[in-house]
Amino acid sequence: MNAKTPNAIDTFVGSRVRMRRQLLGLSQERLADQIGVTFQQVQKYEKGMNRIGASRLQRIAEVLSTSPSFFFQQDESEPLGLGGLETSVAADPVAEFLHSKEGLALNRAFLKITDTQLREKIVALVKAMAQAQEGRVVAVEQTKPGETFA
Repeated sequence: MNAKTPNAIDTFVGSRVRMRRQLLGLSQERLADQIGVTFQQVQKYEKGMNRIGASRLQRIAEVLSTSPSFFFQQDESEPLGLGGLETSVAADPVAEFLHSKEGLALNRAFLKITDTQLREKIVALVKAMAQAQEGRVVAVEQTKPGETFA
């Protein structure tokens, strides 16, 4: 392992800090102020370049209204393990989407909807739209050269 290469666990924990911070709409500067470091230090934590100490991680968890264990969970129930950790975010399209600007914006907006039935209808609508798009893609691929698809 190269000394300048971040440890996979530090990178994962940092990415979870970044995801939670962005989900709450906090800037790096604001988080830094609340935990007593510079925003550059927060950047290094989020990239995994600097390891986060236990007391600092506890403070970050308090500021981000979560538990320290949140930063070590690969999903809702599975604790952090080394198997496939280096590729876990890149190989998981859901995690990749959640780390994008669109994913964060969509999640923030969705969380503001308190009506359970409305949430279910939105999920059903998005599923139907995805299926319709898949159907169009399949139909376009099945057309012969020179044919048009309406």
